[in-house]
Amino acid sequence: MEITTTTRDNATILSVAGRIDTATAPALEQAINHEIEQQNRKILLNFSAVSYISSGGLRVLLATAKKLKNPGDKFALCGLSAEVLKILKLAGFTSIFSICSSEGEALAGW
Repeated sequence: MEITTTTRDNATILSVAGRIDTATAPALEQAINHEIEQQNRKILLNFSAVSYISSGGLRVLLATAKKLKNPGDKFALCGLSAEVLKILKLAGFTSIFSICSSEGEALAGW
């Protein structure tokens, strides 16, 4: 898994590539927590290059949503593949997270 961090429109975008599983989920959590510690409270995860997410990855997403629930905080996912979206739907997470088709769509709503 690779994570690239960029900033656009006062939001931090973490572009993730590869599989998010038990072995790689801690690295994703560390990258997200680093941004939160830097007071970056608008975080967009671009999953357009993510092929799979495990329960470990879902846990990271849930933990992030709990941390970013203050007024002014934003947290969203974009670019989900059909497989990743299916996993999120099965877990019941599509009602918990803001899911957008693209970075532009997500940032336009912020």
